[in-house]
Amino acid sequence: MTPAEDLPPAGDGSRWTSQLTAINAAKLLTVLLLLVLAALVGVNDGRQALYLSLHISYCLWWLLEQWLFPERRRLLFPERVGAAGFAFALLFVGVLYSLPGLLAFLNPVPISHGAIALGVGLFSFGSLINASADVQKSTAKALGAGLVSDGIWRRVRHVNYLGDLLRYLSFAVVAGNGWAYLVPALVLLIYLQRIGQKEIQMAAKYPEFRAWQERSSRLLPGIW
Repeated sequence: MTPAEDLPPAGDGSRWTSQLTAINAAKLLTVLLLLVLAALVGVNDGRQALYLSLHISYCLWWLLEQWLFPERRRLLFPERVGAAGFAFALLFVGVLYSLPGLLAFLNPVPISHGAIALGVGLFSFGSLINASADVQKSTAKALGAGLVSDGIWRRVRHVNYLGDLLRYLSFAVVAGNGWAYLVPALVLLIYLQRIGQKEIQMAAKYPEFRAWQERSSRLLPGIW
């Protein structure tokens, strides 16, 4: 992430807001789109009700977490964007990420008990992983820690990404349509790029990173 002091001056009209603000707006757009779908199509099955519950609660928690932990607003996506970047965030994170919701509302097949169990399990476990990782890292950094490589980070170096992927997988499972898996696949590709960049940055910044690298996996415990 770019340190706050390296950001362009606030008067730079071409980059007038942070990526985080754009993403927050996109999350609100996702909520709005899902509610519009519910109003237009109707909630006719447990599939639609469950999808609304999972995806809207995910978006609202994203926003609530920043209020509960204000320091995260400075650390999360501080890079500046202009109108084009803001619009891209709305389309990519706000609209495209709503695709599983559209598919869930257009799916006439009642959701099975197995899909409910799997979807709720993935979402719950992913949320626990992600929240635990964020709280541990935020607390450690506030106390002046350097590289955070214990606790939930001990075996997986990018465990917060793993938690996020499990939640996006849960949306696809509940949607019950193969096209819904396009979103977690795209998220995975983005995370793979970020993982490569962060590995290089951490190796250069922390001498103890190599030892952590040898005893842990990037994303999937014991696999990769």
